[in-house]
Amino acid sequence: MLWFQGNSMQLAKYSFQLFLRNLSASKTVLPVLTLFTKDPCPLCDEAKEALEPYKNRFILQEVDITLPENSAWYERYKFDIPVFHLNGTFLMMHRVNISKLEKQLQKLEQQGTGG
Repeated sequence: MLWFQGNSMQLAKYSFQLFLRNLSASKTVLPVLTLFTKDPCPLCDEAKEALEPYKNRFILQEVDITLPENSAWYERYKFDIPVFHLNGTFLMMHRVNISKLEKQLQKLEQQGTGG
């Protein structure tokens, strides 16, 4: 019985190592969708809801423009939030444009697979 348990543990450990290796080999880097926001921001909340079906295709990074370290973004976007950048490039503002988002995500995904 101890022999079986020992081998099961080794097998489980080996399987987990294989899983991690495959995961890291197949892992694609997701694009970063930056949301410039402040609190409260009802339009930002609506935008996040609209993005929900796409959340597995990007990393959502929120930037609170009211924080002192984000004063440059505040000066730029204080009347325009929500504003979205995809991988550091302006994408859209005020409302989520699903067709524009989809087009840009597909473009990045094709580049990621060499297509």
